[in-house]
Amino acid sequence: MQRIFSSVGGQFRQIEQVEPGSWISLTYPTREELDAVALEFGIDPDDLRAPLDTEERSRIDVENGYVLILVDVPTTELRGGKPWWVTIPLGIILTNDVIITTCLELPQVLADFEAGLVRDAPTNMRTRFTLQLLLRNAGYYLQYLRRIDKQSDEIQAALRRATRNEELIQMLEIEKSLVYFSTSLTSNERVLQRLARLDAVKKYPDDDELLEDTIVENQQAIEMAQIYSGILSGTMDAFASVIANNQNDIMKTLALATIIMSIPTMIFSAYGMNVAGEGMPFSTWTWGFFIIIGLSFAVSLCVLVFFLRKRWF
Repeated sequence: MQRIFSSVGGQFRQIEQVEPGSWISLTYPTREELDAVALEFGIDPDDLRAPLDTEERSRIDVENGYVLILVDVPTTELRGGKPWWVTIPLGIILTNDVIITTCLELPQVLADFEAGLVRDAPTNMRTRFTLQLLLRNAGYYLQYLRRIDKQSDEIQAALRRATRNEELIQMLEIEKSLVYFSTSLTSNERVLQRLARLDAVKKYPDDDELLEDTIVENQQAIEMAQIYSGILSGTMDAFASVIANNQNDIMKTLALATIIMSIPTMIFSAYGMNVAGEGMPFSTWTWGFFIIIGLSFAVSLCVLVFFLRKRWF
């Protein structure tokens, strides 16, 4: 899908035709759309298709007449019927006249720009627009990392009483998301560092400060991802032992209950044998049946009290 936006004149709006200083947003574009844009602006079609490959690495390429910036942006995907955090490539192409972005889907960071929610991001100032996009992208990494940490705390609370592996598998999915984030943020960091040294991208007076803020924000996200990943790794090892201990407690409880219930079972089995009744205690008594029942449960109660005193329950 291709959409065109422009903020020339101070008002951000969607337009029908490409104008100088506009922004072309290609979201899951068709081959025809890619070929048309490549032909119109003299761009190598492979550079436009590069962000559509989920394995594409982050980088900056300076070509004849344009600059390609590839970074990773956070988004979600369904795994096991639940949404989990992943990253996908986003391509930013700066030409002499327009900005072109290419992505497999519409991540939240692009949705904010298309909705006109980002201030000081004029489409006719291509470097400023790009840096605002990268800064907001780093901000979303931080926001999603906080959500991951909160989700991790909720799963850990459930793990304290868990006996199955479902919660542990969810922790593995969170750890996978943190690995994605940490790897992508490190790659984005290299892109930002090179962007600071690149003369091919024209910078406006305030862009250096904006680029510095973007680098700082990205570094904070890297540190946060590494901290959460380290904590989660140790926590998973601990809770794997907790699950094993919970299962052992259940098995111990069942074993003790079996011992207690076996006492009346043995007595009832003895009285159920097909022998002469004269030799069985209380067999000739009027209340003999109830006496045997009472004695059986009394012995079981004594065993239960013994177990409780030993703190085996």
